[in-house]
Amino acid sequence: MQGNTLFYVIGGLIAVGIIIAIVFVVKRYNNIKKNGVEADAVVSRIEENETTNDDGSTDYSYTYYVRFTAQDGQAVEARLGGAPRFTNVGDRVRIKYLPEKPRYAIIIK
Repeated sequence: MQGNTLFYVIGGLIAVGIIIAIVFVVKRYNNIKKNGVEADAVVSRIEENETTNDDGSTDYSYTYYVRFTAQDGQAVEARLGGAPRFTNVGDRVRIKYLPEKPRYAIIIK
């Protein structure tokens, strides 16, 4: 019985952690959407992330990065949220970012 309790506690903590992460990402996205500054950017790189599942199959996800010039004239490379999967390195995109935290941007659709 004690092993089951530990299993449920660990499972509950993992679930709470996932929920907190989701809330953080949604709040950041909405803050940038509402208060962000627009800029033209170029997709600078795409990282492929590989995950092996329990059944041996492999899933792939992609992290997109853009380069742009911030309001203060600083050249920035930022992680891009909301990039469509067909985006390629060199593509020009319109983004929004927060001047005080320019390392994360969202694509304007």
